[in-house]
Amino acid sequence: MDSVFELLTLKQACEWASGYLGKNVTVSNISYLIQYGRIPKFTNNGSTFIRKQDLIKYYESYNGGKEIDWIDKLGGDLNLALSFDYLKESERTKHVHRLHPYKGKFIPQLVRYFLDDHVDDYKKEVYFHKRDIVLDPFCGSGTTLVEANELGMHAIGIDISSFNTLISNVKISKHNLHDLNGELTRIAQDLKYFIQESGIQLFESNLLLALSDFNNKYFPSPDFKITVHKGIINEDEYGKQKAGEFEAIYRDLVSKYNIVLFKENGGTFLDKWYIVQVKKEIEFVQSFIEKITDENIRKVLSIILSRTMRSCRATTHFDLATLKEPVYSTYYCHKHGKICKPLFSILGWWLRYSEDTIERLQQFNKLRTNTNQICLTGDSRSIDIVLALENAMPDLAELVKEQKIAGIFSSPPYVGLIDYHDQHAYAYELFNLERKDHLEIGPLSNGQGYDARKTYVNAISDVLNNCKQFMKEDFDVFLVANDKFNLYPVIAQKSNMQIVNKYKRPVLNRTERDKGAYSETIFHMKS
Repeated sequence: MDSVFELLTLKQACEWASGYLGKNVTVSNISYLIQYGRIPKFTNNGSTFIRKQDLIKYYESYNGGKEIDWIDKLGGDLNLALSFDYLKESERTKHVHRLHPYKGKFIPQLVRYFLDDHVDDYKKEVYFHKRDIVLDPFCGSGTTLVEANELGMHAIGIDISSFNTLISNVKISKHNLHDLNGELTRIAQDLKYFIQESGIQLFESNLLLALSDFNNKYFPSPDFKITVHKGIINEDEYGKQKAGEFEAIYRDLVSKYNIVLFKENGGTFLDKWYIVQVKKEIEFVQSFIEKITDENIRKVLSIILSRTMRSCRATTHFDLATLKEPVYSTYYCHKHGKICKPLFSILGWWLRYSEDTIERLQQFNKLRTNTNQICLTGDSRSIDIVLALENAMPDLAELVKEQKIAGIFSSPPYVGLIDYHDQHAYAYELFNLERKDHLEIGPLSNGQGYDARKTYVNAISDVLNNCKQFMKEDFDVFLVANDKFNLYPVIAQKSNMQIVNKYKRPVLNRTERDKGAYSETIFHMKS
């Protein structure tokens, strides 16, 4: 019988879909479609069936076409459920997880999937329980710590970057939001007075008027984008031409209002990447923050200022995450389809992020549990976790001695991908934080050659071997990595561990301009 209404078991559905699509389709692929409502299921005597007709309808749909494309590019062994592509952006960046941008962080739902107490077709047992202690030796921006708190678990993070430690600890600390809001109000008032005295507002208001007239004339919305889409106008050539025409208007306004755009021969990061007025405002707010006696509030304000600084760098809207060359002039913006300008004040972003931070901290307060989390600044290859905790959080140190660490959930740095200190260079400079670039594992500056890979394998193995002495005998280690060089089997061996399971997931919700899907693997390792 070959009817479209034929009922198929999961195994039969895999075999049929593999033949129909001409590529390998696994049970996990089909289970994903059922679990997230892509296709209906039918049960009979406890067994699950699906209709061939529903599979055909799905694979011919837009979403089905995307899934086929993922499997084609990334392989049939994908666990599609772990893509979390069905979640809204606001859910993937819920509450404190978006207190500050951080390149290379994983989404909270992935952490929760392995830490919580549910089981399904892929995760067949529970690995962590309430009151367990979870370790993240590559803590980054603290995602594991926050999720552990929500789930009623204790957690320890370690990171070589003092700025990463600052982000993580601000997220999981308790804050006096009333006092914080009072300080934010005072800073905003003083900043407004400071800006008024500078005279920058008159210049910018006239610039905005000129931009509005010019853009309405040469980049009318939506007509301009329609002509580009139809190929009537070459966007790059037209944009470049009109940007040149408007630059003459811009330069006249700069001269008229005596605006100093950048510091000649400035040797610091702040001199290079911030227009002079913006840098002055940043330093003004920082001087205010330095006078605050409450250390907790001072740290939150520093994170808000750092987030503001990141959005106010002198670059184009479409290159904010990957700085190329500073931009002090107006330019054609591919993101907005018109002529845009650099920022001349931090006020707008400061106000927006101040309000957003208070709101996110309030949201997390409703979910937080009475458990202990902390991120330690240190080298995970050699740090004595108990000794460091005795100085920073004695209660958690005692818990580690009593019950040991249950396991690890972490995303180690990839080989030759990111220089982690450099992505927040502005914060290190302004806050005078100590940099330890030479202790980063797998930095971009070391490349991806044979020597870099060998050094990386040894470093990750050293981290695992150091952490094992603080963990219980039957521990579980989960490491998230895009292991394109097949290094993790060697890492497991050098750590006297074995890989007992692998979960391959597509990474689809990316923020970079290159949003092509790629995959990463969650390696489950045990002693």
